[in-house]
Amino acid sequence: MTDTMTAEQRHRCMSHIRSKGTKPELKVRRWLWSNGYRYRLNVKSVPGKPDIVMRPYRTAIFVNGCFWHGHEGCCKIPQTNRDFWQAKIRRNRERDAANYRILRENGWQVIVIWECQLTAEHLETTMREVEMLLNSNLLSIYKRHTTLPYPTDEPEALPMAAEE
Repeated sequence: MTDTMTAEQRHRCMSHIRSKGTKPELKVRRWLWSNGYRYRLNVKSVPGKPDIVMRPYRTAIFVNGCFWHGHEGCCKIPQTNRDFWQAKIRRNRERDAANYRILRENGWQVIVIWECQLTAEHLETTMREVEMLLNSNLLSIYKRHTTLPYPTDEPEALPMAAEE
C-alpha cells in the first residue's frame, strides 16, 4: 500500500497534530478541575515537561496518545514507512521511560493515563483510580513530614485559669 498524499501534503497534515491541549488531556483536566484538584500545565522545570503537574501531591501526570507513545495492544504501526514509525515510537518510549525514572528518583509520583482509558465507558473508573493515587500520595507525604506527638508519661494537665 502506498501513501496517497504527496510529501508536502503529508508534512502539512502531520504538522497540525498538537502535543498540548489534546482532547484526551482536556478530558482529564476538566475532571480534575471539577473535582477540586488544582494543577499547572506543561511545567518546563519538571523533567519530561508533564501535561499536568500537581506540586502539593508531588505528582506528574502524562496523558499519552496510544499511537505516539506505543501503547501495547493499541498502537498499530502504519504499513507505509514502517521502519521510520517503529524507530520513532521506540525513541518516544525510551524518552518517556527515562523521564519517568528521573521523576521517581526525585520523589515524584508518575501517573500515565492512556488515551484508550478515557473513552466514555472508562473515564470515570480511570479518574477515580487517579484520585485514589493522588490521595494516597498526599497521605504518604504528610506522614513523612509530620511527627505525631506521643505522650511518654501522663498527659499534661491544662493550666487552670487564675481564680479571682
